[in-house]
Amino acid sequence: MARDVNRLNGKKVPGMREPGLFADGAGLYLRIDQTGSRRWVYIFYWGGRRREMGLGSLEVVKLTDARAAADKVRAEIKAGIDPIEARRKANAPKPDTTFSAVAADLMDGLEKGWKSPKQRPQWEASLTQHAPAIWKAEVSTVDTEMVLKALREIWTSKPETARRVRSRIEMVLDAATVRGLRSGENPARWRGHMARMLPKVRKEQGHHAAMAYQDVPAFLEQLSGRHSISADALRFLVLTGARSGEVRGATWEEIKGSTWIIPAERMKAGREHRVPLSSAAVGVLNAIDADVRQGLIFPGLKGPLSDMALAMVMRKMGIKDATPHGFRSAFRDWAGDCTNYPRELLEEALAHQVGSAVERAYRRGSAVEKRRPLMETWADHCMGVTRADNVYPLKA
Repeated sequence: MARDVNRLNGKKVPGMREPGLFADGAGLYLRIDQTGSRRWVYIFYWGGRRREMGLGSLEVVKLTDARAAADKVRAEIKAGIDPIEARRKANAPKPDTTFSAVAADLMDGLEKGWKSPKQRPQWEASLTQHAPAIWKAEVSTVDTEMVLKALREIWTSKPETARRVRSRIEMVLDAATVRGLRSGENPARWRGHMARMLPKVRKEQGHHAAMAYQDVPAFLEQLSGRHSISADALRFLVLTGARSGEVRGATWEEIKGSTWIIPAERMKAGREHRVPLSSAAVGVLNAIDADVRQGLIFPGLKGPLSDMALAMVMRKMGIKDATPHGFRSAFRDWAGDCTNYPRELLEEALAHQVGSAVERAYRRGSAVEKRRPLMETWADHCMGVTRADNVYPLKA
């Protein structure tokens, strides 16, 4: 058996030039091509197929080193390992396993379902600004102390931002676990973990400060003295109970008679919403010059009005303790206090998700007409109109 290995002479090998395949034994060969190229190869059978694995150039790899490399290959084969595949994996580019790389991959998947192109930059900014050490770290090394250090700096001063940062860190670490890049519990998890180590933060009241519904008529009367696109948009927002973004993005194509049909892609809940327009709301639209009734109903200089445009109208009116979004709360409070409409109809008027089978029935088209008297009554209240029948209880 010994005669079958180490056949080649280490002193003679450097001078070998004749083309051919020269065996050293046990699968190791010196291959010399017609071009003069000389290289070591290991020939073996794997899965019934003849395979040839290069072990390096003779000019670089000495005979003794080639024999050592061949011994390693034999050991791998004996262990049931395909040596060529093992080398491919060893030489393959190592994946980037930093937190930032995993976050980027996660966002690649999530952004397909995001409604705004701003969401990805917001994600990245929140993590790079408030968790820079985590952002740069290997995802497998992120631990509880790192998460706590990032959150404690903003937990009480910027609670909403901190909540988002913690949630996003948790999502990235969950994604890393799914990919096998880390193991164990998620150090950013809330229940039973972060909740026990971070102080309770009192929820801020008036995130969207609301004007009392009793004050809305006086506000609209004051607003009537202002003539601008932003003022018109604010008036329309109050009368429809819609969100600022829905109003600022409204187009004339969405107006069908006395109904405003907002497409799903513009809605927070991701489903089409139909708003029955009161006479007063239609009046806002009718007051707009017919020559400009195309595209956006309330255009800005270079597209939709900015998200601060409506708030600035209120500030210029000296109103500092209420926001445009707060008129939705005013509408809901008024409807709850002053009407007999079912709760599910009021929630549908605000495009809130309702869950029970009975509530879901109100999503059907017939609910639009059932909401029409509700919105007309709200408009009467807003415009200071007093009627004997200004409360319209829904009849079955």
